[in-house]
Amino acid sequence: MTGFDGLVCDLSTLCRLSPAQTRSISAENFSGAKGKGGMATEGTGKACARDLGQGWKISPCVSIEPGQTFTLADIQGPGAIQTMWMTGQFQPRFTILRIYWDGQEQPSVECPVGDFFCNPWGRYVQLTSMAVCLNPGKGALNCYWPMPFRKHCRITLTNLDTEKLTWFYQINYALGQVPEDAAYFHAQFRRVNPLPYKSVYTIVDGIKGRGHYAGTFLAWGVNNSGWWGEGEIKFYLDGDRDFPTICGTGTEDYFCGCYDWDVGKENGGYREFCTPYAGMFQVLRPDGLYQSQQRFSMYRWHIPDPVRFQQDLRVTIQALGWRSGGRYLPGQDDISSVAYWYQTLPAAPFPQLPDKDYLEII
Repeated sequence: MTGFDGLVCDLSTLCRLSPAQTRSISAENFSGAKGKGGMATEGTGKACARDLGQGWKISPCVSIEPGQTFTLADIQGPGAIQTMWMTGQFQPRFTILRIYWDGQEQPSVECPVGDFFCNPWGRYVQLTSMAVCLNPGKGALNCYWPMPFRKHCRITLTNLDTEKLTWFYQINYALGQVPEDAAYFHAQFRRVNPLPYKSVYTIVDGIKGRGHYAGTFLAWGVNNSGWWGEGEIKFYLDGDRDFPTICGTGTEDYFCGCYDWDVGKENGGYREFCTPYAGMFQVLRPDGLYQSQQRFSMYRWHIPDPVRFQQDLRVTIQALGWRSGGRYLPGQDDISSVAYWYQTLPAAPFPQLPDKDYLEII
């Protein structure tokens, strides 16, 4: 039996010894170097610690100026990112997370922070799942996607806002040998607002290589009254063209619910839920004044059932409601998504990220 590498851990491996070396990067140890944490003499907490001196919370966070890109982590491998925690007072769509693997010039992760951590609407709501958690008070952002790399990892944050960003973060990782069959984590953001009439929303396409699809986050702003989620999700695998290999039965079905998530008007109508692998955990309801459209947040993690592909992958979802005569109504909604997957390198280039005005949610 071969030894345990210690990079991807869960309860079943917690008792196993490993030669992996645990490290952590934060504003108190920018490099993650051994024995170098809490040494700051300058930082955002310097004035607060003026009576205590070095070692007393002098650099708990960083300030990122408007338009600035800050490097959160720069790590020489081999190893794996194991968990990430972040928080701050920020506009969810104006703070862009990028992750680069093994010296690649293009990022393998490129998402607004709010969408990557399933919180694009800018309102805290508890999310408890295997891969992502949103926790009190105003939205602590946590992710548990394992992210192995062989040579190098670089993680950056770009502030598109006009205000200075104060950012707290901790990136926990392990250094050790990566298995030969370990693929690289990817995440891609998209938005269409509004979806053109009779168009299908593309969650991701153009994926080339070998890998497996790991999850979907959808933020859906509905522009019609009535039920909106009859649309089917479709996975086009390895050369599928007109018709997919995997075809779902409805939007709420894909997110592991049923019958519109509707528990009856007397019980509040739409019912939010969180489970380890799927949920519809946020509904923004009109208030009769300024909140004029219903908005939903949904996630589906393919942790027990990854969608494997050998050559290529495309994923789409239909926007369908109901119209007169018992007919489907093609939706013209505001739909945003994050696709999460693992694959070999190099990856195909991502579409250009929308500009600040197109990203913005009012």
